[in-house]
Amino acid sequence: MKDFDPLAGARKAASVIVLRDREAGDGFEVLMMRRAERDGDFRSGAAVFPGGALDAADAGAHGHVLGWDDAQASARMGLPCGGLDYLIAAARECFEEVGLLYATPLDEPRLATAHASWRAPMQQGQRTVSDLCGHLDVRIDLSDWHCWSHWLTPPGHPKRFDTRFFVARAPASQQAEADFGEALELLWLTPAQALDRAFGLKLLPVTRRTLQQLGTFACVQAVLDYAAALAAYPMTMPRRALSAAGELRILLPDEPPYAEVARLDPTGQQGALGEIVPGRAVRLADGVIRVTAPNPGVMTGPGTNSYLVGDAARQRWTVIDPGPTDPAHLRALLAAAPGPIDRILVTHTHKDHSPGAAELARATGAQVLGRRALHPQGQDESFVPQHEVVDGETFPLGDGLALRAVHTPGHASNHLCFLLPHERMLFTGDHVMQGSTVVINPPDGDMADYLHALRGLLELPIDWLAPGHGFLVAQPRAVIEALIRHRLAREARVVEAMHALAPAPIDTLLPRVYADVPPTLHPMARRSLLAHLLKLQGDGMAALTDGSWGFVQPGQGVQRPSTSSS
Repeated sequence: MKDFDPLAGARKAASVIVLRDREAGDGFEVLMMRRAERDGDFRSGAAVFPGGALDAADAGAHGHVLGWDDAQASARMGLPCGGLDYLIAAARECFEEVGLLYATPLDEPRLATAHASWRAPMQQGQRTVSDLCGHLDVRIDLSDWHCWSHWLTPPGHPKRFDTRFFVARAPASQQAEADFGEALELLWLTPAQALDRAFGLKLLPVTRRTLQQLGTFACVQAVLDYAAALAAYPMTMPRRALSAAGELRILLPDEPPYAEVARLDPTGQQGALGEIVPGRAVRLADGVIRVTAPNPGVMTGPGTNSYLVGDAARQRWTVIDPGPTDPAHLRALLAAAPGPIDRILVTHTHKDHSPGAAELARATGAQVLGRRALHPQGQDESFVPQHEVVDGETFPLGDGLALRAVHTPGHASNHLCFLLPHERMLFTGDHVMQGSTVVINPPDGDMADYLHALRGLLELPIDWLAPGHGFLVAQPRAVIEALIRHRLAREARVVEAMHALAPAPIDTLLPRVYADVPPTLHPMARRSLLAHLLKLQGDGMAALTDGSWGFVQPGQGVQRPSTSSS
């Protein structure tokens, strides 16, 4: 739905994250308020920061504010105007709900008058911030307030808010007091305490994420300094999705299902699946269906994806990666196909991607197409394609549509990706994974080839990656560029380790190069380390001598390592 406006129907709101340093000097605390229980309100009973919807009268208080004007606030928030309204609303709600009044000059008589005569009437809409400032002869002091984040309630929620969050130090010499209307209970907690399940707080996704972010700082001033230096803070909009059991869950943008759910259910009304469920067919586009094999694991993630790609008018379908030999997966593929399967394409012959081709071909009569690997180790040696696919070869789907093969060696010598131009979608097999890097395992894996193939993908007209494991991936250019940077950064760590330790065997270099990887994964990391060393050898930088890796010396020859003992 290209005309869907995520801001439509969302009420403008503002919230302030009030902080105070602990008296013991060990960290800081956040003011949390437990909301009243109300039927039909997803925020009911949640522990939140003070805040609420903007009021029309907030705009009338611009002349009573210190520290910001509307032009400054609007520019900071990326708005044409009205930015100051959010700050005023957050300050007003903070006074109404928890009794903290950010104002100057403020003495005990003025504060007592404000609490006794103004707090409740303002909550009831009988008096305004401007009235308060005029009567007490004070100004709302937001000099030490800073923008923190911008969140939008997920599409599909019955009540939606477009909320700006601010951070501020608690005003000196004031005690927070619950209004027992909106706020039933007040809690001063460290971020770690608020996140601790032992406290039993109901936390909304925005609150949980904010507390996680705050937990990385040592004191209030560090938080304020960070917020003051923020160049920008883009809007965060969670998404609604369904679990495998049909229960509602909320996804944040950095969670794996997010981009796919946004594509399949932009309005949050259809109930897109937020989990990979083996055997369940997921329609990703008019001519694209994903079925995941029941083979989850460390190397396969939630399982190996098989894709059905076709043209509804022609009613003939191509399977990309039939997966492992598994009767249940074969049945699921056959059941998911809207029409006959007449072609099987294989991205590469690792044993979770190609072995199912033979049984699927027997069941359907489909032609099997792919490439044989140059080296047999770890490969599906039973794979025998009826045709060896070449780079750039096209496979018609009907109605002018076609898949195009892209040879992408690196993870495997025979690796292919397949481009579906009209959907701007690339089926990546294991060349690009979701949320992780792939193992490059010599001799069939080659780091130099892998980086070259990654750079080649940057030239393709793609908007979506359909990986061999996981969900659809958006923003492919950013993902691919990040992979290249990651590999080059790892190569730099190899060089640094060699400077410190060389000449050294690979197992001496391994813990230093992969210090950021759990030791349980070092056996797999060792394969990629060898691939990096071989690339450096190919670049003329590294050399292997008597089982130890070092830098090339003048006149030194090349010694090729054994892939099993180097």
